[in-house]
Amino acid sequence: MALKMLQRAQLLGLKASPLFSSLRLLSVHAHQEHACVVCLWTSSRRCSLRHGCRRTPWLHPPPSTPTTGPSGRMGVCSMTIRDPLLGVSGAVHLHRDSPPDSGVRLSLAGLAVGSKEALKRVSSCGSSRQLLRFLRSSQLLSDNIAAAALHRLADLEQDGAGGLRDPAVLSDEALRGLCQKLEQESGRLGDAALVSTLLACTRLYLDPWSRLLVRLVSESQARLDQGSLGVVELCALAQALVALEGPDCTMLGQTMGQLQHSDPTQWSLDELVAAYDAFGAGVGEGGRYQDLLNAMHAHALSVAGRLEPAAVSKVLGALVVMGESQALPLVIALCKQAVRHVPVFTDSQLTAVLSALIHFGHSDRFLVQALEHHFAKKAFTAHPETVTRVMQYFGRRRVWSPAVFDAVAESFVYRADDYSTGQVGRQLQALGTLGYVPPNAGRLFRKVEALLHTRFSQFQPQVLLEVLHACTLLQRFPLNFVSKVFSPYFLQQLQEKESGMDRIVLAQLTQLYMTVKLECPFYNGPQLLPKYRLKSFLMPGRSLETQVDVHLYNSVKAGLVDLLGARSYFASKVLTPFCYTLDVEIKLDEEGYVLPASHIDEIHKRIAVCINGPKRFAVNAQKLLGQEAIKQRHLRSLGYEVVEIPYYEFEKLNSKTETVEYLHKKIFPLSYRLSW
Repeated sequence: MALKMLQRAQLLGLKASPLFSSLRLLSVHAHQEHACVVCLWTSSRRCSLRHGCRRTPWLHPPPSTPTTGPSGRMGVCSMTIRDPLLGVSGAVHLHRDSPPDSGVRLSLAGLAVGSKEALKRVSSCGSSRQLLRFLRSSQLLSDNIAAAALHRLADLEQDGAGGLRDPAVLSDEALRGLCQKLEQESGRLGDAALVSTLLACTRLYLDPWSRLLVRLVSESQARLDQGSLGVVELCALAQALVALEGPDCTMLGQTMGQLQHSDPTQWSLDELVAAYDAFGAGVGEGGRYQDLLNAMHAHALSVAGRLEPAAVSKVLGALVVMGESQALPLVIALCKQAVRHVPVFTDSQLTAVLSALIHFGHSDRFLVQALEHHFAKKAFTAHPETVTRVMQYFGRRRVWSPAVFDAVAESFVYRADDYSTGQVGRQLQALGTLGYVPPNAGRLFRKVEALLHTRFSQFQPQVLLEVLHACTLLQRFPLNFVSKVFSPYFLQQLQEKESGMDRIVLAQLTQLYMTVKLECPFYNGPQLLPKYRLKSFLMPGRSLETQVDVHLYNSVKAGLVDLLGARSYFASKVLTPFCYTLDVEIKLDEEGYVLPASHIDEIHKRIAVCINGPKRFAVNAQKLLGQEAIKQRHLRSLGYEVVEIPYYEFEKLNSKTETVEYLHKKIFPLSYRLSW
C-alpha cells in the first residue's frame, strides 16, 4: 500500500516531503505503463477503466468533462462519477488549491476555547444545513471538533444504501475550507483526531485518491510505524482501512498485528467498544483474528453490567454483523443490561438492540415489561423504524401486549404516511401473528386500505402479500386487492428467477384463496390457479401451522384410548383435502355413535380435536395465535366440529379418571355415556 501511496502522490503532482519519509518501497518496476489511479487504490488485478469502468480518471478526462474552475485550476471539491467498487454516485476530490478563506482555523496545540460547547452544538445539529452554518460561523475549532463535525455530517447524510442523501453538501464552501485546513495540517493533528478524520472521510465517501485522504493515510502509516497509536486509534484506523481497501489491506494487517499484542482484559470500556466497532466493520471477515475476538467476548461478558446505552447497542450490533451465534451468553448479559437502559435509549440504539435480539432469537420478560412501560408513551414520536422493530420483536417472540399494540395502532392512523411500505408490512404482520385486533380496528384498516390505494405500486410483491395475509388473520378481507394478487402478472412477480416461488409464499396464497372462498362467498373475481395451491400448510421450518406438541399429544392420545375403548376409533395427524392437518379426527354416524377411523361411508359428523401446546399461544397470555385461530375458523366453515384441548387445562389433570372425564365433557358435552 505504501508503494501505491507514493505512486498516487506522484500522479497528483505532490512534491516530495517528510510526509512520505516513512513509506517503505516494496517493489519498483524498471519499465512501467502509465498507471491507472483507480486500480492503484482498489488493488484491482486488472484495470477497471479498461474493463467497463465508467469513471473518468483525472489523467485522461474526456473533452466534455469540466475539470477546471474559473482560474484554470481544478477545484477543491469537484464531483465525478464514482468507482463502482465504492457503490455511490458521487465523490469529492480535495486538491491543492485552496478555496476562498472560510474563516475556519484549527487549534492543534490543545482544546480550543469553548470546545465542550462546540461539541454539544455539533451533536445537537439536526440537519446538514445547520451544521454547515455552524462551521461558517466558527473562528477556531480544535482538531477533534473538526473530526466530530465530519462524523455528524455523515450521520445526517448517509442514506443507508452506500450513498449520501444530498452529495451537493460536500461542495459547501465551509466544508471545503475545513477539509483544506485538515489537509494542510495533517502532520500536526493529534492521533485521535487524525484517524477519526480519516474514518469520517470514508463515511462521507470522499474520493480515496484525493489529496486529503492520501495525506491522512500516509500520516497514519507513519504513526503506525512509530507504534504511537493507542487501542482506540488502532480500531478507528482499522475501520477506515476496511472501508478503503477491504480486509485484505496490508496496512490493516499491520494495524491488527499491533492490536493483537495488547491484552483485552486490560482494555477500558471505550477501547473494548472501539474494538467491536472495528470487527463490526468487517475487520474479522473470513474468521480472521478469532483468538482476539474470543478474548474480547470473555472480557465483555465480565464487564457487561457496566456498559452504557451506546456501548450495549454497538456491541450487539457488531455481534449481529459477525454472526457470532456462539456468543449467546454475552447476548443474554447485554440484554439484561439493556433492560436498565430502555428509558434512555435513543431510537437508533433501541432499534439496534431489538434487531440483535430478533436475530439471536432471545427474549427477556423484564425487557418486555420495560418496553410496555416506556415505549407505549413514545409510539407517536419514535422513529418509524424503531416503532416497527418493537412490533416485529413482539411478533417474533409471540408477546401479547395490548398496551404497546393499542398505542402503535392508534399512532398508525396518524403516522402511516411516514412509514415505508416495508414498515407497514412488518407492523401489520406482528398484529396478524398474535391475532390481536386493536380497539380502533375500523380506523386502522381504513387507513391501510387508503395506503394500498395511494401507494399500491410502491409495495414489493411479497410485502403486499404479507399485508393482505395479515389482514385475513385479523378477519379483514381487502377483496379489491385480492383480485390483483391473483392476476398472472402479480404471480409472475412473486416468483424467484432461479428457485421459483417460495413455499411459504405459496402457502400464503393458498390460505388467502381459501379465506376468500370460505369467508367471502360473494367474491367473484379472479381465482388462484391450481398450480399455485399447496396440498399442506404444515412444512419444516416456517409454516402456517404449528406442529403438535409431542408430549401433550401422547397424553391426550392415551386418554382418548381410555375414553373410546380402542385406538382404532380415532385417527391422528390427518391431512385434509383443504391443506390443514388435524391432530385428531373422530367420525360419528347419524345417531352419534363413534365410527372406526378407517370408515369412509355414512359419516354424519367429523370432530377435529386441536391439541394446542404452548407454541400455539402467546408466551405471556392464553391467547391463540392468528394462524391457529384462522385454522379453527376455516375448519368450522368446512363442516368440522372443532374441539380445543389447551395445554393449560390439560396439565391440571392428575389422574386417568380426571383425564377421561375431561375429554368426555370436551368432545361429547351432550352425552351421558362414559363407555361405548
